[in-house]
Amino acid sequence: MTFPSTTTPLRIGPLELDIPVVLAPMAGITNTAFRRLCREFGAGLYVSEMITSRALVERTRESMRLINHHESETVRSIQLYGVDPYTVSEAVTMLVAEDRADHIDLNFGCPVPKVTRKGGGAALPWKRGLFRDIVEAAVTASGDVPLTIKMRKGIDADHLTYLEAAKAAQGAGVSAIALHARTAADYYSGQADWSAITTLKNTITDIPILGNGDIWSADDALRMMSETGCDGVVVGRGCLGRPWLFGDLAAAFQGRTVTIQPSLGQVAAAFYRHAELLTEFFESEARACRDIRKHVAWYFKGYPVGGDTRASLAMVESLAQLAELLATLDGDLPYPGAGAEGPRGRAGSPKKTSLPQYWLESRELVGRDRLNLTEGEGDTSGG
Repeated sequence: MTFPSTTTPLRIGPLELDIPVVLAPMAGITNTAFRRLCREFGAGLYVSEMITSRALVERTRESMRLINHHESETVRSIQLYGVDPYTVSEAVTMLVAEDRADHIDLNFGCPVPKVTRKGGGAALPWKRGLFRDIVEAAVTASGDVPLTIKMRKGIDADHLTYLEAAKAAQGAGVSAIALHARTAADYYSGQADWSAITTLKNTITDIPILGNGDIWSADDALRMMSETGCDGVVVGRGCLGRPWLFGDLAAAFQGRTVTIQPSLGQVAAAFYRHAELLTEFFESEARACRDIRKHVAWYFKGYPVGGDTRASLAMVESLAQLAELLATLDGDLPYPGAGAEGPRGRAGSPKKTSLPQYWLESRELVGRDRLNLTEGEGDTSGG
């Protein structure tokens, strides 16, 4: 499937993206190193990992490091997580006043239990007044910097919130809305419900709607836009170990059918480049090597790399050791096809969403909810 090269650019406030593709914020993944690597292969909007508003307001060392962008990142995009309108507003005010972001996104889609059990992430839109207050405060504080939201369909099939939340966000003045077409209870399991993206697009017509869920290839992205009418796609797990997916996406949206099918040597080179960028980001070779270990299975998915070599890569301690291990691979081995494609990352299984006690009894915030919310921003990164 291909689109003509005249694909309409994606406009998010004053920003214009020739390629309507957004890198989804992923905790522990979408740091500046990974964003830079993806950008080297393609085009789009590359969003930071989720950063807690309170930690940012308190200027913790880790949060300040996470909001840094490399000079090559020409659109600086930051995602915030928060449960208190004032704190979120203060975080946005700081980013704008200190010229640290060109785009800000708010996370209302995280399904991780440590977040939802405190009333945050995908659980928060259930409290419609709180959701509205947070978004309105953030939009006011953002000024000319476009502010968007990312959310899920709801808590579970019996507690859907996305349409009501989208209308509130539209009324508050957000520049775009992204929908991961699963509920929190779905986690990452099963198949994303793209029909919900269609419904949202038909409901909200004056700002861009972005679709998220099960974008494993450029064809998936084109098919989602064709089937749902959405204005752009958000790519998450599909690019894990495959930063060149953004090259495929750029080609597809330009009407070209060329796809990147890297040899094992090219994968090894990208893997090493990732480790180099992580070293620069962490300012520590040892920490970078610890971090790159979690990417081993994703990069070499489908390639004939033996278990012993994979295990050694997952224990690497230096760039020199990494280079030695990668040099033992047969770099001429071709792209393995289907074995290297498709789903990646942990899908999990549907599960009951962890929520604060009595959370579902009222759509509005009541006194007993507030204690949970005061504990809802305990980490630098909410994911």
